[in-house]
Amino acid sequence: MTTDTASLRATSQARAFAIIAAALFLNNTVALMLGPLLVDIANEFDTSVAVAGQLAAATFFSWAIFAPLIGPFSDSLGRRLVALTGLGVMGVCISAAAFAPNFIVLMFLLMGTGLGGSMIPPNSMAAISDVVSPEKRGRAIGVAQGIMASAVVVGVPVVAVLTSVADWRLPFLVVGGLLLATFALSWLWYPKSPNTGPRSFSYLNRFKELGSIPVFRVGMLANFSQRIAFYAVLGYLAAYLIDSYDVSVGETALPLAVVGAGAVIGSLFGGMIASHQKRLGLVAVSGLAGGAGVLIVFTIDPAIWATVAIAFGAVCVLSIGWPVFITFATDIAGPSRATAIGMMGASNRMGGFIGSALGGAFLAIGGFSAVGIFCLATVAVSALVMRLAVREPHASA
Repeated sequence: MTTDTASLRATSQARAFAIIAAALFLNNTVALMLGPLLVDIANEFDTSVAVAGQLAAATFFSWAIFAPLIGPFSDSLGRRLVALTGLGVMGVCISAAAFAPNFIVLMFLLMGTGLGGSMIPPNSMAAISDVVSPEKRGRAIGVAQGIMASAVVVGVPVVAVLTSVADWRLPFLVVGGLLLATFALSWLWYPKSPNTGPRSFSYLNRFKELGSIPVFRVGMLANFSQRIAFYAVLGYLAAYLIDSYDVSVGETALPLAVVGAGAVIGSLFGGMIASHQKRLGLVAVSGLAGGAGVLIVFTIDPAIWATVAIAFGAVCVLSIGWPVFITFATDIAGPSRATAIGMMGASNRMGGFIGSALGGAFLAIGGFSAVGIFCLATVAVSALVMRLAVREPHASA
């Protein structure tokens, strides 16, 4: 390989990673952007904030339904087609949402963004794992997850600023425009799959093959248990700060951004250990540390910034596991990587659903301290599962 050829290949890979990273960042921004917009949307459509909050539920429901179903299309038909379809659907729907004439139309458009958005993460992570060597795969996935998590720190605050400049429609226009720009760049730069001859679609067989692997099923359970705690602390931290420290909703923005930075750092560190021989043991220990941190956050009332610091640490160590589990899935899946990542993503979102639902139940029964105990119990289950039932697979290229 000549120097010029190597340079062109490196440039092509850098462009491909840049557009994949942009798609992941915008995808997560769309998933989280409704929070700062709910009051304005409720006022415009003459409804309550609680009802407006169902827009987020509709988006996540659509995402959760379609995410595990997209993988076989990516594995059989190619990453480029799925990437362009997901970005196009999401970009068109979120742009059109800026012109929604009523609440029902807005909800259906946001469900469309969930459909488009469900294609992005599993397809993107599979595309990265296709071109990165097994020993570097975990680090690359960790970086991608860190970029995705940075939407909490950058994307959502920018949405809040745009809303204050105009109204809730402006963020939809801006994010939609960025998605369509990413679509255009992906059309130019997204790598085409090599022509390896006809490929069998084998939609159901991919699920059957992965479902027949005991270590994969147990890995999904371990991830599910740990993500319950992650989403519970993120879901109830703002309410805890408001209740315990008598701060306004607006005043929680900076503390939540700081805690969100913990998710970015944890994802990057998780990528660093994702190819380590003892990665699952390290995830079990870090999960237990995170659960203990959540318990401390919800049971002890020091100064508010001490609580934020502890929550930052808890979210940081709870975020280590996600890139490790994604890498673990790609090591097992062989040619069905996107399918495996989609299934692991489904366990992630189901952890979010259970964390929010049961976290609320424990809050009603025993207050915030009960939420802390609940989180510690779930990571203990995850650690026990990894200790007793999960064995490392032989990494596959």
